[in-house]
Amino acid sequence: MDFPLHKFDKLDTPFYYYDLNLLRATLGEINDRAAISKNFRVHYAIKANTNPTVLHTIAQAGLGADCVSGGEIMAAVAAGFPAEKIMFAGVGKTDKEINIALDNDILCFNVESVPELEVIDKLAAAKGKCARVALRVNPDVDAHTHTNITTGRAEDKFGIDLKIIDEVVDLVGRLNNVELFGLHFHIGSQILDMNDFVRLCDRINPLISDIEAKGIIIRHINVGGGLGIDYVDPDRHPIPDFAAYFGTFMRHLALKPYQTVHFELGRAVVAQCGTLVSRVVFVKEGMVKKFVIIDAGMNDLIRPALYGAYHKIENLTSKADESEVYDVVGPVCESSDVFGKDVELPVTARGDLIAIRSAGAYGEIMASQYNCRPFPRSVISD
Repeated sequence: MDFPLHKFDKLDTPFYYYDLNLLRATLGEINDRAAISKNFRVHYAIKANTNPTVLHTIAQAGLGADCVSGGEIMAAVAAGFPAEKIMFAGVGKTDKEINIALDNDILCFNVESVPELEVIDKLAAAKGKCARVALRVNPDVDAHTHTNITTGRAEDKFGIDLKIIDEVVDLVGRLNNVELFGLHFHIGSQILDMNDFVRLCDRINPLISDIEAKGIIIRHINVGGGLGIDYVDPDRHPIPDFAAYFGTFMRHLALKPYQTVHFELGRAVVAQCGTLVSRVVFVKEGMVKKFVIIDAGMNDLIRPALYGAYHKIENLTSKADESEVYDVVGPVCESSDVFGKDVELPVTARGDLIAIRSAGAYGEIMASQYNCRPFPRSVISD
């Protein structure tokens, strides 16, 4: 990624920098690779990044939206996503949020429990509407990723257990104000092994065959998202391997001509186009280590503190030929406010600009004002 350093030097740090050219190239690759089947539909998982310019760019590319709150539904509509391409997921939808979705006539609710199904039916009846619902099935597939972002195991809070899905399908048929749209699955995030998606297909295929054998047609299959990115070498792999991703489902999902497959990609769409740019406040010589203390903190990018996540760290302005090993840390009064340990950088000095790469997903959107620090601003390449 090329950084306009002549502009950066005049800006207050920290800030998120978004390369819209890379975002557009990523969206173009998604659309090209998803065209492998006329029955594939791609939705953007809005929770990854709701920056208005980023959202508008994605909506312009023709993707739908996957939302997990009423606020995200409103953000999607404001950014130009058509309501008929919006899906609403989430394990704890409130009545207010459900009514927002009903009022906007969204495409579908991804339903995660029997009580939720009954509440949607009741609220839809009060409005004289019929809500389309996809039942989120917990397929008990372990995606072998970080435990905090795995969602498809039997012990996870998400979805309806496979053992009772037949009963829930029957319940939908008895309710007057909901209509079975399809089935929804999601097994986790930052998945790089396509065999995890093969295992998901191996769970989906017999389940749908069993349901359809009872005369119930499943027209829509939502396989979630979860495709990961290369955090270690973002310049070598700026765009994820969408060909392998869509190709896996094309080969392993037993899709019938009348069935549509929905994908909900988040991180894979936006992560590589975003960078957190910060400035060195001090270089501190410890008894054992050297610390680069920057003006960005865990309130600006919480992933390293929350997940132990790795982000590549670069010094954008040092001209030194020699390098040193540092711990790169923030100013927040928490020992977990660390972006990287034992990071090799060119010899670094106060005032240098530091880039924390691959921060376009779950970066700005998860920022807080902890320690009464202001939210980071955003800078757009255009």
